[in-house]
This record gives sequence, C-alpha cells and structure tokens, in this order.
Amino acid sequence: MSAIFDWAKGENLQPEPITVEIWKQLPEEFCRQVEVLNGEAIRAESPSREHQKAARRLADMIESAAEEHMRRHDGSCLDVSSDFDVLLWQFPSATIRRPDVALFECAPPDERPLRVHRVKLAVEVVSPGSEKTDTADKKAEYALAGIPWYWLVWVADNQVTSIEVHVLDHAFDQYRPHVVLEPVSDRTTIDVPIRVHIDWRRLAELSR
Repeated sequence: MSAIFDWAKGENLQPEPITVEIWKQLPEEFCRQVEVLNGEAIRAESPSREHQKAARRLADMIESAAEEHMRRHDGSCLDVSSDFDVLLWQFPSATIRRPDVALFECAPPDERPLRVHRVKLAVEVVSPGSEKTDTADKKAEYALAGIPWYWLVWVADNQVTSIEVHVLDHAFDQYRPHVVLEPVSDRTTIDVPIRVHIDWRRLAELSR
C-alpha cells in the first residue's frame, strides 16, 4: 500500500493515468474525494447539507420502489446506492463517476467500481457550482455510457423544486427530455424506469 501513497504524494499527485487496477488499490478515503475523468483525478466537492438530504431521501424512495418492484416481479433483483463509484468506461482511459443516487441490477459485493451496464437510473442533485458538471458533462457521459434514465434534481429555498427526467435516445447516444416533475401535490408517481412514488413533503425543509 505504501507504493500507492508514494504514487499519490502531494508534489507529484498523478504521475500516470489512473486505471481501474490502480483505482482498486487506492485508499477508500482518497477515492471518496475524487472522480476519474479519462484517467485524470478530479476533486469531488463536498455537497451541502441540503444536497445530502435531498439525495438520501430520494434514495430511500427509490429503494422502496425497488423493493416493491421485486415483490411484483419474481426473480428480479435491484439495488440502490448513494455516492457509489460507477465505471463508465475503461478504455482508452478510465472514467469513474459517483452519481448521487443509482438504481442498478444486483452486483457481487466485491464489484468495485460498479460496471455501468448494470445501472438503470442515475440521479444527480444540482448544487451551486455543479450546474455545468451535472447538466452538461455528466449528462453527456452517462448517455455515452448507455445509462437508460437520468434524473436532474433541482434544489432552491431549502427544498426540491423539480426533477427533470431524461430518457436515453440510443440512436444518438443522447438524452431527450421525458417529463418534469414538480410539487403540485403531496405525491407524484412516475413509472420509469420503475414505479416510484415521490413524496414532496419529504423533499421540503431539507435543512431540518
């Protein structure tokens, strides 16, 4: 492990591109602070309290939906994770992103990073300073990697104000708008990629 710390020392942070093999050997504390874009480590900024709560509460709703889906569809196996490494592609240079929430087919517990072909839905909560990354960079990368559904969650005034649902157009490897969910009632139900009940009351007063 000392070789890894030598590799990541401050005065020579990245002497070579990060590969999946190198990533698996890096300390988890280091991996939690960065994502990998075409072999280059980029710092992942710490999210705000409101961002974290929005992501966690949405993850709870999606996880409940996944459990209900598995009860209704015998043999299906879905899992939900927050802030979990996903390998978008390995060649020519590795790109590893960490969606705020991901819905995916069950994977072996030692699969790290998660292979993108398992991911059904990626969710990003847009924070001040992350607009370009979430609405342009990650949106393009997730589409190119083949993730079927992408949700962009907008937060303002201490609450989730809308959720943009995007569906992958496989002909162009780009997302197209599907629907925008807004808190016009206490609860909204969306049926893609699985049936999820959005409880807007839980997405208000995020600082509480």
